Amino acid sequence: MVERDIAVRSQFTLAEDEPSGESGMPKIPKGRRVGQAAVNALRALLEEHDHIVQEISGQNDFGEDLYVTFTDDGDVTSDTIKVQVKGGESWRRGNGYAVPVDRHSDTWAEGNIPVYCVVYDPNSRNLYWANATQQLRRFGTHDQLRFIGISPNAVLDDTTMDSFVALARRYVGRYRGRQAVLTHLGEMSGVEFDPEDHVLYFVNGDDDDIIFWKRPGAAVATLLLSAQEWEPAWVTLESLMLSELSTPAGRSVREFPDPDLWTAEDLGLSRAEVMWVAACFISTHEADEGMDDDLLETIECKEDPSYTGEEPKEHGRIEADVIESYVLTCMLDRIEADPGLMQRSIRALREETNLEPDIVAELGSLETDPRVVRQVNRLSRETVENVDDMEPAAYRLAVLYLIHRIYVGGPSLAIDEQVRIVWRIPEATTP
Repeated sequence: MVERDIAVRSQFTLAEDEPSGESGMPKIPKGRRVGQAAVNALRALLEEHDHIVQEISGQNDFGEDLYVTFTDDGDVTSDTIKVQVKGGESWRRGNGYAVPVDRHSDTWAEGNIPVYCVVYDPNSRNLYWANATQQLRRFGTHDQLRFIGISPNAVLDDTTMDSFVALARRYVGRYRGRQAVLTHLGEMSGVEFDPEDHVLYFVNGDDDDIIFWKRPGAAVATLLLSAQEWEPAWVTLESLMLSELSTPAGRSVREFPDPDLWTAEDLGLSRAEVMWVAACFISTHEADEGMDDDLLETIECKEDPSYTGEEPKEHGRIEADVIESYVLTCMLDRIEADPGLMQRSIRALREETNLEPDIVAELGSLETDPRVVRQVNRLSRETVENVDDMEPAAYRLAVLYLIHRIYVGGPSLAIDEQVRIVWRIPEATTP
């Protein structure tokens, strides 16, 4: 590790200190030397972990520098990615790094082999990465990305190599076997499913799509309907079947248990659709019953100090505009009381080593937009009164910087009890 760092530093020093040569003689552009040093740094790291690296000739500039084939405990796998490598300070943008897409948008997004972008920063002596194919496909074709954003949290080194390889191999395998179905449904609905999830699909007589999605062992499922713009709707078998139950005169089915969950009437489901969803609950329950206990994962919020291990009396549900407004008010309150909070929260975020991959990827696209970063850095009651005063991307980035987690309770609670915020920098306790 030390020898590799020394070698990389030496390459950059030589590149900067080389004489310019005699007047009129052709010279190698400095950017090319720095870029090659970055390629060498990435290649050395990957080969040190026994992965196979094939460099693409610099004369063929198709937007990729390396082919990387991963190994697994010494065995060569069939999982390969392409990598675009950049080196130097010029790739910094906003609070992160950015690699221009240029004319490579179609090949990076639609090629058979996913493309990753890696930047080497000579100041931090770190490599940073992003899945370019994933960013382009998530963004869509309506308003094409100009840059691939890379977060400073996406460090690639000896300590993160295993997680990087696992994520890359999982992405490469997204069109194999059952995962191919999950990938297709995920691209339709904008959701990324885990391989262990129960995911079932239905098309009604009007060609509307319905996706049933449930974690193993969970009682609550999520319905994703194209007719509802893929907005998630949480249901249980009981809430779904309320319309089939007899109700006393003068009472509404909404007065029965789980009033915060959706019913068939709420979703406008036909009887045939209700029966299909009920069948999904039954079949997934039978599948769960057949699983070994050690394969079932219990979903618990044990990090919440209020967690007791008991089944909640009602499920968390709140309108998006209500929670967004409340969270913004809380953020402004804290910034007003502590003007340096944002920068300290960003530093705390950089020190986190177990951020979820989706959050790291999202940071990459948000942090490389200078306009968004500028709004976040200036966030105060002088610049923002309500959510509409901020770009959605700026609001999201502020939340990621300042907040570690948000817990949502049942709708019968007061808003300050229903929404509990866990800050990256905890609030000072009063004696």
